[in-house]
Amino acid sequence: MVTIKQIADLCGVSRGTVDRVLNKRGNVKAEKRELILQMAKKLNYKPNPAGKALAARKVNPVTAIILPSTGIAFFDDVIDAMEKAAKKYEDYGMRTQWHILQGYNVEEQCRILDELKSQVNAVIINPINDSRLAAKLNELIAAGIFVVAINNDLEQAGTHYYVGSDYVNGGRTMGALLKMIGPEQAHIGVILGSLKMLGHRQRLQGLKTAIAATPAYTITEIIEDNDDNIAAFSHTRDMLTAHEDINVLINLSSGGSYGSCRAALSMAPRKFLILVFDTIPTTKDLMEKNVVQAAIYQHPRQQGQKAMQLVFDYLVNGILPDKEKYIMNNEIRILENVQ
Repeated sequence: MVTIKQIADLCGVSRGTVDRVLNKRGNVKAEKRELILQMAKKLNYKPNPAGKALAARKVNPVTAIILPSTGIAFFDDVIDAMEKAAKKYEDYGMRTQWHILQGYNVEEQCRILDELKSQVNAVIINPINDSRLAAKLNELIAAGIFVVAINNDLEQAGTHYYVGSDYVNGGRTMGALLKMIGPEQAHIGVILGSLKMLGHRQRLQGLKTAIAATPAYTITEIIEDNDDNIAAFSHTRDMLTAHEDINVLINLSSGGSYGSCRAALSMAPRKFLILVFDTIPTTKDLMEKNVVQAAIYQHPRQQGQKAMQLVFDYLVNGILPDKEKYIMNNEIRILENVQ
């Protein structure tokens, strides 16, 4: 029976490259892909999923997924993609533990990691950017546990992998969009989930950089809503009441975007240019009602699929990722292309 190793040797490439071509995962140069496919066809290569499943079951790989995603609609697509991948990978012996949390509680994330240390082979986590959590992840990495940060990254952690968007670029894109469609004079109210999250801070940094050279654009106030719609409504309404000059609202995370938009509507007849992240169902509805003018999309399904694929490739196929960061494009969505 022809093996991936034999094809790799004959083509002068790595087993990982052959695996990516035959399983349609990752990017491989066109000429190498064609060479591998021709060699596989010439040798009549047939995949052997039963063999992979048997090998995987010998070690019973377990992946823990830790997401502070309760109440955040963006993660619905992330989780759906991960669940579908997990079901498929069950055939290869890979099992999945789910830990779905609410809010950004570093102590809770640390507690879960302590409990999991002796139970899992890999962790996929949307981490809070805190040195205590970084220390816990470093303990896992030192113990040989494979770690993937999804949608948000953190500082001070050792060798791990990241799947998500470029948050600084997202903030800069938002700033550029504002300059394209915004008013001549912009007094901006910024709403974000939590400055505990590295990505939320980076988006704010990118936004500030993008508008720094435009004196007519000023950020009047920045509020945190913990990605909660009730808190977002209350805090946004307070901000708009205190600052009657605010004419632009920018939501740098989507968990509370519906609440902040409802607060803006409650201030009628005042009108606002409202820009948000993520094309969640409420945002699509608000676009159709001309409440939200544009959103920035960060490919949630691809994030979920890629994170699961990296873990599967490592645990079942023994393939290390070919890079440390897998970045999804930030793309502008308006009413005409939001679907």
